[in-house]
Amino acid sequence: MATTLPQAASAVTVLVSRRVKPGHEAAFEQASEAMTAAARPFPGYLGGQLVRSDPEGDDEESNIYHTVFAFDTPEHLQTWQTSPERTARLAAIAPHTLGSTKLREVSGLGHWFTPPAGIALQPPPRWKVAVVTWLGICPTVYLLFLTVAPLLTGWPLLPRVMVITMLVVLLMTWVVAPRLTIWLKPFLYPPTRGYT
Repeated sequence: MATTLPQAASAVTVLVSRRVKPGHEAAFEQASEAMTAAARPFPGYLGGQLVRSDPEGDDEESNIYHTVFAFDTPEHLQTWQTSPERTARLAAIAPHTLGSTKLREVSGLGHWFTPPAGIALQPPPRWKVAVVTWLGICPTVYLLFLTVAPLLTGWPLLPRVMVITMLVVLLMTWVVAPRLTIWLKPFLYPPTRGYT
C-alpha cells in the first residue's frame, strides 16, 4: 500500500479530445475500448475513462469525446505513446473522427475542470475552481467515510488516510470532475468568456 499513493500523486494525466463523425459513435467507442485494452498491460498504466460531451449540446461540442488516462511516470507514458500498439489503435480510430485530435497533459486541480469541447480557453478563475472542487470532494469524502472507512477501522491512521485520499483523487479525476464539468459548464465557462 505504501507505493500506491506516490504513484497516484505523481501521475501524468493526459486529456485527448476528438470529434466523432455522425453515425460512427458505436464504432469509435469500440475502437477506444480497444485502445484502452492495449494500454492496460503497459507498465505504469493507472486507468482511463471515455467521456462524451452533451450529445444535445450546440454545434461547438456536438459529438466531442474526451479520453482521460494516466500513467505513473512520464517515462511510462512515453513508452506507451511511442509504442507500435498505440500507433495501430490510432489508425483504427482515425476513420471515425473529424479534424485534428487535441492532446495535452494536465495537472493540478484546475485541470480537473477542462472545457468539455476541448476548445482553447482561459482556465476558470481560481475561486470557481475552488467552489466546484469542494462540491466534488465533499460528497465524495462523505460517501467514502460511509462505505470504505468502516472497513478500515482496524488500520493505523496513516494507511487509512492514504487509502481514502487515493480513492478521492481517483474518483475526482475519472468520475466526479468530468461530470461536474458538464453539469456546471455555464458556471465555469459562461458565454461572456467565449463559451456557449
